[in-house]
Amino acid sequence: MIHSFIFSDGKLVGRDLEVEALRLVRADKGLILWVDLDNPTEDEIKAILDGVFQFHPLAIEDCVAPSDLPKVEDYEDYVFMVTHSVDFSRKDKFATTEVDFFLGKDFLVTFHREPLRSVAMLKERAIKNTALSPRGPDRLAHALLDIIIDGFAPVLDELRNELEEIEELVLGQSASKAFMQEMLHARSDFSKLRQIVRPQRDMIERLARGESRMIRSKLLPYFRDLRDNLVRFEEAANGYHERLLMAFDIYLNKAAFEANEGIKFLTALTAITIPVMVIGTWYGMNFEFMHELHNPYSYRIVIGLTAVATVLTFIYLRRRRWF
Repeated sequence: MIHSFIFSDGKLVGRDLEVEALRLVRADKGLILWVDLDNPTEDEIKAILDGVFQFHPLAIEDCVAPSDLPKVEDYEDYVFMVTHSVDFSRKDKFATTEVDFFLGKDFLVTFHREPLRSVAMLKERAIKNTALSPRGPDRLAHALLDIIIDGFAPVLDELRNELEEIEELVLGQSASKAFMQEMLHARSDFSKLRQIVRPQRDMIERLARGESRMIRSKLLPYFRDLRDNLVRFEEAANGYHERLLMAFDIYLNKAAFEANEGIKFLTALTAITIPVMVIGTWYGMNFEFMHELHNPYSYRIVIGLTAVATVLTFIYLRRRRWF
């Protein structure tokens, strides 16, 4: 689906034009054009990316093909960016959606395969003409990046809550297969988040340093603010990941300790039966001449010896804290 917005002097003057009309708008250098491709068809992709804007084939290929890592590439009259929007829910867990940007001097083209709240919010602001007033496409790009990056905060909060639940379970519950899977899922979520935040921070860092000609100098402080937010999120994600690894180590140590305690208890039971087995085996041999068998007190002596040896073994193991 193709959504388009045309701005003049910071005001919305048209929207959702036909492809032919978009070509005319492109020819008018006094207008700012934002085209959003929301899960477009192959024909729509070709009509906009190749037909209207004539982007480089490699940039179109990178846009259409999914990419796991954010990146930024400069072309002659525009900059191509790959970013990721994140979302988290207890049902669907951690999810990311790729958002691609084509940023030029008088246009912004965004591309995504899934509906995004961040894009919907920016569209609503554009329609209501509130808190936007885009006098340049870089201002539009910053507004959208700002909403996308703000979306990291609730994701981190949800992951932190899940981490706290895991820590409580580690300290208060015995090991279970389902719990182990939960920890592995959480570890995977943190790894994905870190994999996205760091490259996205580096990408914004390049824009904040003014390395792209498509970012006006007066907007550089705003991009530096985005970079600072990503740095804060990265530090938080790293800290939570370290806590998760510590919880994982505690879980493994606790499981090993419980296994050792069980082995120790079984070993202690075996040790207690040693006197009974030794004495019983000795007197159970079918020798013809065993003087003890002819003693009228031999039965009581054997029982007493067995009992005393068993009690002494129990006391020894008790002092060694095997029970």
